Amino acid sequence: MSPGRIFDIQRFSIHDGPGIRTTVFLKGCPLRCIWCSNPESISPRPILSYLAERCIACGDCVRACPEKALSADADGKAVLDRARCTHCGDCAPKCDPKALEMVGRDVSVEEVLAVVLRDRAYYEQSGGGITLSGGDAVAQPAFTESLLCDAKARGLHTCLETSGYADWSVLRRLLPAVDLWLYDFKETNPRLHEKFTGVSNAPILANLRRLHAAGAAILLRCPMIPQINARRDHLDGIAALARDLPKLRGVELLPYFDFWRAKLKRLGMKTELPDSVKPPDRATVKSWNDYLRAKGVRVVT
Repeated sequence: MSPGRIFDIQRFSIHDGPGIRTTVFLKGCPLRCIWCSNPESISPRPILSYLAERCIACGDCVRACPEKALSADADGKAVLDRARCTHCGDCAPKCDPKALEMVGRDVSVEEVLAVVLRDRAYYEQSGGGITLSGGDAVAQPAFTESLLCDAKARGLHTCLETSGYADWSVLRRLLPAVDLWLYDFKETNPRLHEKFTGVSNAPILANLRRLHAAGAAILLRCPMIPQINARRDHLDGIAALARDLPKLRGVELLPYFDFWRAKLKRLGMKTELPDSVKPPDRATVKSWNDYLRAKGVRVVT
């Protein structure tokens, strides 16, 4: 089995499925959501992160860079020219204070499970298990299938967080290995979905309906972004979809958080999401949930 590529393993997670879980974050995503909370996950390749505040001006990284993408400023601190950087990673091992780090590493199924199984006792007590997230784990279908199957063989409850944007054949193969699908649904309006995520929502909806028809346990998770998709017509669309899929485990609205913006500078990335977009307050989130409940939707909070 060829290795998979991940960028983080988060233990004691309580927001990615039932109970206490370990969430494995895989690299690669077919969507380009303008509010992406994990921008480091989008590229399937490892990428270089530079946190200038940690630089101690030793110069070791400048000497290690084969592309001359690193230079020193007047104070000796590293300056990264991302136009020249190839993300080869030669500089990162030379940086003792971890100002330069590669985000993304190759791992085997056995390496991942060795970490996950450390907390088996917590899973058994809480009804937790392993969750695959990202990025989108369906972007690495072979590794994802192998990891989920091995986890189930060890008696672990499995969750898969996905946008559902994949060939149906990929999701169909994963069906026996997934106990709960955390199905991220971004936008009901087809034109706006493509504008906000870069892809059509048609295959996402088609796969959602196929999974539902196949008897999969599905929690529909809907990120709510003020000024973007936090609209009444979008909530109406979610309610209509939930009525069409009566076997859903429920609908969970995910209020926008802006912690991810701090990542953009160290990754050399930008976003089209205006700075004016801020996280909603509790009263606003409650009003969204109450609106759906009034329409008969089983809301999970």
